[in-house]
Amino acid sequence: MGLIQQGVSIDLQQYIPMFVNAIATTLLFVVVFLVAYRLGRSVVTGAVENSLKRRDFDETLVGFAASMTAVVMTVFAAALAAAIAGFGTVLAAFATLGGALTLAIGFAAQDLIANFVAGVFLIKDKTFTVGDWIEWNGGDGVVREIHLRVTKLDTLDNQLMTVPNSDLANATVTNNVANDRRRVAVGFGVEYDEDLTRARNAIVEEGASIDGVLDIPRPTAPLAELGDSSVILSGRVWIDPSENSYPAVRSQFAEAVKDRFDAEGIDIPYPNTELSGDLEVTNVAPVEGNTGD
Repeated sequence: MGLIQQGVSIDLQQYIPMFVNAIATTLLFVVVFLVAYRLGRSVVTGAVENSLKRRDFDETLVGFAASMTAVVMTVFAAALAAAIAGFGTVLAAFATLGGALTLAIGFAAQDLIANFVAGVFLIKDKTFTVGDWIEWNGGDGVVREIHLRVTKLDTLDNQLMTVPNSDLANATVTNNVANDRRRVAVGFGVEYDEDLTRARNAIVEEGASIDGVLDIPRPTAPLAELGDSSVILSGRVWIDPSENSYPAVRSQFAEAVKDRFDAEGIDIPYPNTELSGDLEVTNVAPVEGNTGD
C-alpha cells in the first residue's frame, strides 16, 4: 500500500512543473495583453481622435476611426502577448485563419466595402451636408442623414430615398444650395411683332416684385433665342437658396409674368407650322352605283 502511494506521489511530482509553467505562461499572456491594450486605447486611440478633430473631420468619421483603432489595438495586444508568452504555434494558426477569413469576406462584401469607402470620402470631402438639396443622375432630394454605407434623402414629394454611397461618389452631384446665390431663369416667348422693350420691362418688373428675389444682381431679361414661332426672352432673377425655395420662386415668376402679359395684351404665341403648296387628286375611280345624276 505504501509503495502505491509513493508511486502516485512521484507521478504527480512529474506534472507539477508543467502546471506551474502553464499557469505562469497564461498569467504572462494576460498581463502583457492588458498592459498593451490599455496603453493602446489611451494613447493611440486618443491620438487618432485628437488628430482628426484638429483637422475638422466629421464626428461620424472621428467616431468610426476611433472604433477601428480600438479593434486594431485589441488584435495587436493579443498578438504581442501571444508572442511574448511563447504561443507561437497558436499565433501562426490564428494568422492563417485570419488571412483566409479576410479574403473570403473581401470577395463576399465587395459592394459593402465600396459603399463604406465612398461614405468615408463623402463625409471627408463635404460634397454636401444634412439639409442640402442635391441632384445626381436624374435623382434629387434633400439630405436627411449621411451614414458610412448609405445616404438618406427626402424627395420633393416627401418620400424617403436611401442611396448607396458609391452611387453618389461616382456620380456628378449638383448641390443646389451650396452657394449663397442662385439664378432662377424662365424663358418667355413673345410675338415677332411685339415691342421687346415693353415685354422686357414687364418681365423685369414682375421678377423684382417677388418675395425673396435679391436686388443685386438685378433681374434681367436678355434675348435668348429666335424661335420658330416666337422670340424667347430669358427672365433671370437671383435668390438665396438657403432662405427661398427655387421651385416656388420659379413658379411665382412664371405665373406673375403670364398675368402681366395678359393684362398688357402681350401675346405668347403657340407653336405653329404653316403648310403651303397645291393638292391635286388624279386617277380617281368612279364610285359604283353613282350615275352622276
